Amino acid sequence: MLIRFEASNFRSIAESVELSMVAVDRDRDAARDQPMLGESLLTRAAIYGPNASGKSNVLSALNWLSDAVQESLRAWDLLIPVEPFVFAAEPPASEFVFEAVVDGVRFEYFLEVDADRIHYEALFHYPEKKRRRVFEREGDDLKLQRGLGALSGTRELLTRRTVALSAARRFGEPLVTRFADEITQIQAFGMSFGEPLTIRPDLLRNQGPFLDSQPPEERQKALTMLRMADLGIDDVEISDSARKVPGHSSFLDRRVRLLHKTASGVVPFDLVAESQGTRTWLELIEPVLEALSRGSLLLLDELDASLHPTLSSELLRIFASRSLNPKGAQLIFTSHDTSLLNHLNRDEVWLTEKRPDGSTRLGALAEFAGERVRKSQNLESAYLHGRFGALPHVDQAAFLRALGLIG
Repeated sequence: MLIRFEASNFRSIAESVELSMVAVDRDRDAARDQPMLGESLLTRAAIYGPNASGKSNVLSALNWLSDAVQESLRAWDLLIPVEPFVFAAEPPASEFVFEAVVDGVRFEYFLEVDADRIHYEALFHYPEKKRRRVFEREGDDLKLQRGLGALSGTRELLTRRTVALSAARRFGEPLVTRFADEITQIQAFGMSFGEPLTIRPDLLRNQGPFLDSQPPEERQKALTMLRMADLGIDDVEISDSARKVPGHSSFLDRRVRLLHKTASGVVPFDLVAESQGTRTWLELIEPVLEALSRGSLLLLDELDASLHPTLSSELLRIFASRSLNPKGAQLIFTSHDTSLLNHLNRDEVWLTEKRPDGSTRLGALAEFAGERVRKSQNLESAYLHGRFGALPHVDQAAFLRALGLIG
């Protein structure tokens, strides 16, 4: 489970921002006790704030780190595709810190990069609560923990642009592989080209085989989630047919239809006839079930963009529940839907603001309030009344002037 994530000099993030999953209030289902850590970790976190304040960039930084561990060895030959803070005259290296509990043990991972090279990288763990180095790399110099001889081949794979963790995971050392899985299994939704969470036809077509090929128990879980979107949905019908295009070879055309119970019987509906919310929910089923089965991290940008608040709150309930989420999967999302604040605790809410220099400030809800937020605080009401800041500032006079309605 993620303990905390820190990033600096990435997109709108200039100075370091930190998102912590450590619980303040530990006596609830969404807080999972970690004996070796001496803390409880949250299964949910929400980021609120005005448009262009950098909410999505916090998630993007997490997603970028996951991609780095997966792709650097294969794809970073000529350039490291990092995006430094755009308004910095001479931006320093971008830095990322990922701290997590894996199999009950605390790990810390550090990465410092620019477009040309990796400056620093390190992985530490805390067996029996004492810090021990797994590996540490400064430039091209890589130091390994004694007893991890299986990782010695990592040096042969390193280049100035290769993430050492990306190379080390190839050698099957459990200590490294299990931690690398914690990062690479992060799933991200709604962050393609900055677009909100919407249905993509290619992913939607893939839901057919997902629902059709699962063991009965897993398929039933998927159908149960699907029925939450529309109480009339009874099942999914999938049919394949060969289609011939003149001048081209034939291809397989998959048709996915949802079966609805009506007074006159069961009626199939093509997906295009379903509501946007139902289709978006269908797209989410696979990554949600995958996160729950692995106990992994799911990132959702603009959760409220296509989902009804009832479905959004149901998703929060699923991740909070010990019975539905026994492995401690975590959900981190951005939203403008203040009604969801009624389903969140004070330590699950983070707020962004845009500084005068265009950079992002991220803070826990209590930090914006300027004082400790009571556990019983009505978060939605307080947020909408500006109690915590992080609200959009609307200059009505400038808007009316631009419309030519005032001088």
